[in-house]
Amino acid sequence: MSATDEAEDDGGPAQSRRLDKWLWFARVVKSRTMAAGLIEGGKARLNRSKVLKPRQGVRTGDVLTVAVGPTVRVLKIRALGERRGPPTEARALYEDLTPRDAAGVSAAAPAQAARPQGSGRPTKRDRRQVERLKGG
Repeated sequence: MSATDEAEDDGGPAQSRRLDKWLWFARVVKSRTMAAGLIEGGKARLNRSKVLKPRQGVRTGDVLTVAVGPTVRVLKIRALGERRGPPTEARALYEDLTPRDAAGVSAAAPAQAARPQGSGRPTKRDRRQVERLKGG
C-alpha cells in the first residue's frame, strides 16, 4: 500500500487517491478494471492533461474529463471517499460540470429511446399470425 492510496502513517486522512479507485468509488464505472482500461485507453484527462496511468493521484478540487461510452463527463472532485458506497454517497464525491444543451438536459444523460406506438414485443396473437404466414 502506498501513501497515496491509503491513510498516511501519522493517522491523518489521505491527501490523494488513485484515479482508478476514485472512478470506482464515484460509480463512474462498474469496476476498477474497467476504470484502469478507460484510463489506459486515453479516455481520461485530469486538469486538461491526458492521464495514461491508473495510479495517477487525484486531489480535491481537480477537474476530471472522462469519455464513458458515447458521453463525455466533466467532474470536479469534491471529496476522495473512503469506500464504494451507495449512489447518493457516490454523487457527493463530485460536482458534475458537464455542459447542458439548450433544452437544459445534460449531455451525459442518454436520450429516451423513441419508438413508434405498437412496435414493442409481439403479442401472442401477433406471433400466431406470423406462424400462419410462415406456414408453420
